[in-house]
Amino acid sequence: MLTAPLVIIGGGQAGLATARIARTLGLAPIVLEAAGQSAGSWPHYYDSLTLFSPARCSALPGAEFPGDPDGYPTRDEVVAYLTDYAAHLDADIRTGHRVTEVMAAGAGFEVITTSGEVFAAPLLIAATGGFSRPFRPDLPGLDGFPGTVLHSSDYRRPDPFTGRRVVVVGGGNSAVQIAIELAAVADVTLATRRPLRFIPQRVLGVDMHIWLQRTGLDAAGWARPLLTGGKGTPVFDTGTYRDAIAMGNPDRRPMFTRLDGDQVLWSDGTREHVDVVLLATGFRPGLEYLAPLGALDGDGQPRHRGGVSVTHPGLGFVGLEWQRSFASATLRGVAADARHVLTRLAKQTRTPDGALTSTR
Repeated sequence: MLTAPLVIIGGGQAGLATARIARTLGLAPIVLEAAGQSAGSWPHYYDSLTLFSPARCSALPGAEFPGDPDGYPTRDEVVAYLTDYAAHLDADIRTGHRVTEVMAAGAGFEVITTSGEVFAAPLLIAATGGFSRPFRPDLPGLDGFPGTVLHSSDYRRPDPFTGRRVVVVGGGNSAVQIAIELAAVADVTLATRRPLRFIPQRVLGVDMHIWLQRTGLDAAGWARPLLTGGKGTPVFDTGTYRDAIAMGNPDRRPMFTRLDGDQVLWSDGTREHVDVVLLATGFRPGLEYLAPLGALDGDGQPRHRGGVSVTHPGLGFVGLEWQRSFASATLRGVAADARHVLTRLAKQTRTPDGALTSTR
């Protein structure tokens, strides 16, 4: 068994930022990453993916993002940045170490990997983020659909779909990007439960993410419905996406009623043959290793407040969607959340009756 003051599960953007903050606080963490490199989910995203926040907002602490600070980095540029960041980080990063279970042990935790190795620490950060487990909704008739069904996490490039009839389910930035890319080679419909709501990428020449930071809307609770689709799915756009959908390439329709064999039944009663259903329906946190610990609720969601576990002292989370702000699950938000969580874990105590409290 190897002991450390802090174990971080996950070596992507959330885990790397947490390790960097931990070092500034005098902690020497061990980072356990399941994959063979420290780049999180980025190597598995589609080829044409670009960030919807500029490089100047997308750097982890201690290392600027290379290139044009007002440009929007590509997937491969993000992978290269994270890999280089990990290589120069003063932390014990162990790739190829998939965690299977976490158990309470004394005043801390024991972390068990697939190889049977055990790591012990009084502090534990689950930094596997909110994008490691694709969410596949139970759509009526989907199980009996004979065509191709794939999640956006499985999509790479449009070529294999040339000439096919495709329905993309979902209305976020990735759904719109993929649908528009596919529409160049296929007949594509974007099916959403609510209307799309486009947010200008830049206002007065300044990227919207910078405005969100400057105004404090990033972390304003009352602004959350505006940023997460209270009256429609928000999509950051320079105008290109809006124009493409307005021209019907791809066309946007209300969510279909059901799939019937190889046909889709639309809400207006019409039906048509479909070759492919692509689910751009988001992700859920990959935290199954915490289930035996009792740190998750019945839906597998972490029980936390601002990233600090409400069930186990010394346990924290970094990289969850809306953990503390709109940016929590992004490159630009993970460092602030990591500092918040680590400083509060260090101040946690138990009351005489055993209840967990913490300074916030």
